[in-house]
Amino acid sequence: MSDPRHDDKSVFPDPVYKDTVLRPLFDGAKTHHVEAFGAIDRAHLVMLVETGILDAAQGHDIAVALRGIASEVDPTTLVYTGAVEDYFFLIEQHLKARLGPDLAGRLHTARSRNDIDHTLFKLGLKARLDVLLAKARALYDVLVATAERDKAVLIVAYTHGQPAQPSTFGHYLGAMIEVLGRDIDRLQQAYGIVDQSPMGAAAITTSGFPIDRERVAELLGFAAPLQNSYSCIAAVDYITATYGAIELLFLHLGRPIQDLQVWSSFEVGQLYVPNALVQISSIMPQKRNPVPIEHLRLLSSQTFGRARAMLDVMHNTPFTDMNDSEGETQAMGYQAFDSAYRVLDLLAAVMGQVRIDPARVATNIRRSCITITELADSLVRQEGLSFRQGHEIAAAVARAVVAMDGDLPVDGFAPFITAFAQAVGRPSRIDATRFAELVSPEHFVAVRTRFGGPGPAPMAAALESYRQRSAGFAAWAAAHATAQAQATAELNSRFDALVGAA
Repeated sequence: MSDPRHDDKSVFPDPVYKDTVLRPLFDGAKTHHVEAFGAIDRAHLVMLVETGILDAAQGHDIAVALRGIASEVDPTTLVYTGAVEDYFFLIEQHLKARLGPDLAGRLHTARSRNDIDHTLFKLGLKARLDVLLAKARALYDVLVATAERDKAVLIVAYTHGQPAQPSTFGHYLGAMIEVLGRDIDRLQQAYGIVDQSPMGAAAITTSGFPIDRERVAELLGFAAPLQNSYSCIAAVDYITATYGAIELLFLHLGRPIQDLQVWSSFEVGQLYVPNALVQISSIMPQKRNPVPIEHLRLLSSQTFGRARAMLDVMHNTPFTDMNDSEGETQAMGYQAFDSAYRVLDLLAAVMGQVRIDPARVATNIRRSCITITELADSLVRQEGLSFRQGHEIAAAVARAVVAMDGDLPVDGFAPFITAFAQAVGRPSRIDATRFAELVSPEHFVAVRTRFGGPGPAPMAAALESYRQRSAGFAAWAAAHATAQAQATAELNSRFDALVGAA
């Protein structure tokens, strides 16, 4: 039998492989990673000259060639032909045309496509996380402002889909704010994992050349080099941390978005969505459709699904450099960012404009008797009863008021007097005026002054903590933006010096 290795006359690339794999990868690189490719080339070149691996003349010639390629080659016009394997080799081909193969090839000293690729992907994620975090912080600030505005505005709070107790819109939003704050924490922690440079790992084990990994990390704006070189090319926790945080963010946002849908329904109606955010039916002129809320829900689900898909792709992959975590997967993940941006922008716009309808809230409170828990509590405090006995009296009052479709503060006093006397064997010391006060929603909220409650004092403390949290998020962002700007300026300065050196 003949040896197929000797008989193989095929030429790379196979046309089908070119069209199904290489062309999409090339198009993805020219779309998403051109700037990062250029930054990596410049930073690596500066380091090679600073460490003496290349001399100043070599560095100058390569720098001039890189600048020429950047100014003369428009990536958007490039069409993949199969003449080179990928975008990396296209740039190397241009370098060879300008410098010859010997000098052009020296730029690749002590590096590999392995460490280059993961550095590209991390730079891409850092830039997108910067945008995502900025939009999440903007939503956070809108929620805080709306909570401040509506800290005393009554709502019906629901459990198990049924009216439960009165609270305030500000208190409800405080719950959203705290979850969003923890989600921002997770995004910042993911950023910290991404913010470690793989450059210098080369293929797997670093290099025998005296490279300076710290310097390349500094020039590219990373916080530090990732220590273990095998981890640089094998670990995908920077991917899973990022998309895991995104997945949780949009899982969590989807829940209050669902409440917005219910609250703005005709039957509940406690949330008023302004005309600017409402579409009218094409056939039913009476209908006000808060369609943006539907888009928030579906886009949140799409973002969640795209982020989850990234985790699924990473599952049960080998602990090594592999295509599963690279170009096409990265491009797929960027779609999660695209829909995430839309949700955060739209939700911030919605939450800044919606209002609570006080008339509908009052009607729903009246119909549901949701202040009755405070009557039971008050009987404990003012009549010396056990909570269970107070609860039974309150339950009897609620049943009577609901049966007559009455108003608890007005129509509940007579059933209360009867139920109290039957249960306790004496008349209550609470008169009609006091009874009406005890079962009012305003009183219900006002007496809930414990830490974390909707009363004025705990709400004021909570709002102050949210403002401080926002300031902390802003300081984190400012520090990272400053560090990145300084790194970019340093890289540009050192590269310009190479170009200018003669």
